[in-house]
Amino acid sequence: MAVMHDNPPILVCADLQAEYLTEGRSHFIADAGVITSRCLELMTLWRNNLWPIMHLKRIAQAAWFNPASNLTDWIADLRPKPGELTFEHPLPSAYSSARFAEYMSNMRSIRCVLLGFSLDETILSTAIDGFHRSHRYQIVSDAVACRRPSGGEAASYKQAIVRVIGNYAAIQESSDVIEASSEITV
Repeated sequence: MAVMHDNPPILVCADLQAEYLTEGRSHFIADAGVITSRCLELMTLWRNNLWPIMHLKRIAQAAWFNPASNLTDWIADLRPKPGELTFEHPLPSAYSSARFAEYMSNMRSIRCVLLGFSLDETILSTAIDGFHRSHRYQIVSDAVACRRPSGGEAASYKQAIVRVIGNYAAIQESSDVIEASSEITV
């Protein structure tokens, strides 16, 4: 966050659902433990400072994603707390949720810090949709993850996706976000 203003950015937690932690599932993320601990660290910072948090939940209607299953449930340690906004989105972009799109269109001069799972779907498409709507996103590169591609190495795939997102959103490490957060005075 190059410049911190008096208003804290909104922390947007993407698809922190059990589906991504379940070994053998097509969307399993091997390094999910590391990513969830960084997500929890940032969520704790936001909660301790009483800053706004949004949670996105994928409810796709595809054969590989059963919305009735408990695999769509929030990860226990990362579930929304009372007072935190939640939005369900049927397509990869969070803007596919009419409630999310309307909420964001009514916000002025906000910044969003985006973290979580489904980097190559939800995070990528939300950052691009937001860019085209003049919404400012910052992606926390060490607090995002995606499933392993069908062919190729997971780390290089993730780096490639992050580079693409860099055309539409700022990219930062969690340590930089934490350091910059000390400059916010509300």
